[in-house]
This record gives sequence, C-alpha cells and structure tokens, in this order.
Amino acid sequence: MSALDLGADQALAARNSFKASCGSLQKRKDLTGLTQPGDWATACAAAAADSDPVAFFQTQFETVLVGNGALLATGYYAPEIEGSRTHDPGYDVPVYRRPPDLVEMDSGVAAGGAPTGKKVRGRMQDGKFVPYYDRAAIDAGALANQGLEIAWVQDPVELFFLEIQGSGRLHLPDGSYMWIGYDTQNGYNYTGIGKLMRDRGLIGPNTTYATSMQGIKAYLADHPDQRQALMEENKSVVFFHELLGGAPLGAMGAPVIGHVSVAADPAFTPLGAPLWLSSDRAEVTGLWVAQDTGGAIKGPNRVDTYWGAGVIAAITAGGMYAHGQMLILVPRGTLAKLQPVLIQQQTNAGGAAPQR
Repeated sequence: MSALDLGADQALAARNSFKASCGSLQKRKDLTGLTQPGDWATACAAAAADSDPVAFFQTQFETVLVGNGALLATGYYAPEIEGSRTHDPGYDVPVYRRPPDLVEMDSGVAAGGAPTGKKVRGRMQDGKFVPYYDRAAIDAGALANQGLEIAWVQDPVELFFLEIQGSGRLHLPDGSYMWIGYDTQNGYNYTGIGKLMRDRGLIGPNTTYATSMQGIKAYLADHPDQRQALMEENKSVVFFHELLGGAPLGAMGAPVIGHVSVAADPAFTPLGAPLWLSSDRAEVTGLWVAQDTGGAIKGPNRVDTYWGAGVIAAITAGGMYAHGQMLILVPRGTLAKLQPVLIQQQTNAGGAAPQR
C-alpha cells in the first residue's frame, strides 16, 4: 500500500464512502470468497475514528490482484432531463414505477422443475409463469392507464439513457428537481444498442457519429424513423421510485459519489471494497470504492466509474473507456488466510495457482 500514490483529498473522499458502506459490508456475503463480513470490522472501526485518511489506507489494507488485473473502466452519471409529475402538454413519455404484477420466481420452479437458486422475473398468466412485457410491448401501451406513472418526461431517448445510468433527476417546470432511482427491471438481459449500431456501421469509424453516448444520441436525433426500433432492441426496461433523499443510492444502500464510487461485478470484486485503479486516463487513476453494480458490468477488473450529475459529468462518462490495472484493497491478514487455499489450488491443478 505504501507504494501507491495516495493524495490526501482523494483518500478522504474514499474513506468517507467506504465508511458509508460499512453497515452493509459487515453483513452481506462476499461472493468472491476473498473475505468474510467480520474481516472488515477493524477497518470499519478505524474509518469511524476519522483518523488521517492516507494513513488509514496504508495501515488497514493490503492489495489483491484478480487474474492479471487488466482493467476496463467505463463511466456513468446521473442524467438531468426535463420532466413533470403530471401529464402536462409536452410531457408525454411515462416514467413507470414497479408494476404489481411483476413477480420473481426460482428459474427451475418457473420452468416446472426443481429449484435452481436463480431468480427470474415475469408475470402470471392463466396460472402459468410467463416472461414480463418487453420494451416494445411497454412502448405499445402494455402498462398504460394503470396509474403506474410516477412522472412524465419530454424525450424518450433521454429517458432511455437515464434507465441505463440507473438514476437521475428530473428538472420540473417550477424549477425544482425530482430524483428517481432504480427499483427493478422487467427481467430481460440488457442489450447495448451502441454495439449493435457500431457493428452495423451506423456509428464509429467511417461515419460522422462517434462511438459514444453522444454519438448514439446524435444518430437517433438525425434518424427519428429508426429511433424506436433501435431502442426496442434493448428489451430490458427499468422501473423507478422517487429518491426522497435527493441522491442516488448504490447497491450497498449508500449514496454513490462522483469521482469516488464505481459499479463492479460482485462475483469478482467485493462490494464495499476500496480499489486502486491505474489507468491510461489520468482522471480514472486513483482510489475508488465499489458501491454499485450494473447489468452490463460483468467480469473481473471491470468497473463503471461514477462522475456525478450535470453536463460535465455526462461528457466525461459518455466518452469514458479506459484500460490499465486494478488492485482490490482488502483488510490486512486476508492474503495470509487465502494462502492455504491457493496452495491447495496449485496442488490440485499440478501447476501455478491463479492470482487473487
């Protein structure tokens, strides 16, 4: 840890975010197997003591490399779009809350077999579990006139991207703001339309549209006849609830903080753990905290960096695509506990154990 170039301001912000996640961190199971909830008790107590933030990270943690540590970092932000709490003229795109007929069921049971432990979402129809309405069906009015609208917005494309980000704020006609956040989604896997558009030659090299959020938006604005069909290729729809606290919450139940919080895959990165990112983008290099998850954020050393709200955050997040190396900060003593496991892996494999 002493070899890392820790700045005082960055360390302070990361420690405060780590501290905010400590309640969940000491309760939830670490799916990576790297740590147990109780392992974090000493670090959480030290964070609560508000000691020197640089010394806190240097004394409380050691670093772990998962695989080769090859980092891929993208970005997300909290969009701000024009909206209204009521269906007023010009505000015609509904923002839906969680529908009451959306249910979760074990995938094996849903298929009429034995439980698998994996949950799927759908609805009951004539006594049978069926997939929930996809984006095309919802666009066509499957949820209309049921009182499920928590707000209305002007632009369907802006709402589409707000869904991808997971939370954001609506700028209301009276000048105030309404924060909305992810509640659940309809059970379909996320499909990134940017990749589809790039593969079809609509954006990217040899086109006038950049391979970025801004490029996608520009193409959709210039080709309104293709807009709905392209967006409906992503069958996943997010349902929202109002965030009365006025800030988006991550998967740890703590507020996500711009320039500090990242979304990560909990199968490879312990949620709540600090991370050190060394990147080819200077603004990404430094301390972050894994406080969120994302449907498109899968695999080891894969993170989505959060940049806050506003125009600058949107520009930064929309063009973020960074490579480098990622280190996970785990409580001191973790590596010693893992060593017998790694030795056993090496013995069983007859060769070198994977790096953790």
